[in-house]
Amino acid sequence: QVQLVESGGGLVQAGGSLRLSCAASGRTFSWYAMGWFRQAPEKEREFVAAISGSGGSTSYADSVKGRFTISRDNAKNTVNLQMNSLKPEDTAVYYCAARRWGVVSTRDRDYDSWGQGTQVTVSS
Repeated sequence: QVQLVESGGGLVQAGGSLRLSCAASGRTFSWYAMGWFRQAPEKEREFVAAISGSGGSTSYADSVKGRFTISRDNAKNTVNLQMNSLKPEDTAVYYCAARRWGVVSTRDRDYDSWGQGTQVTVSS
């Protein structure tokens, strides 16, 4: 397993942008597909975006397509989520997750390691 630490959350007005980062431990980062999930109060955790180990394949939830971009830097063991045109409904705790076999998945149960989460709040 890898250890994951998210950063970059905060408070932003609707229409604004935030960039989340996730730093991973270990020397085999490229073996892992990485995902971002989020959980709003009193709601189920939901998929946001994912990227394959090589970075060549990505997947997005319909609700964020065209607004969010996931990327990774395997030399730095980091994965980022650029969030633009933020909406109040994007407010949630955002979690970074790692999946050992490098293949993108939208299901949280496929991921082996999770970060502690970072709060994103979008005001209207």
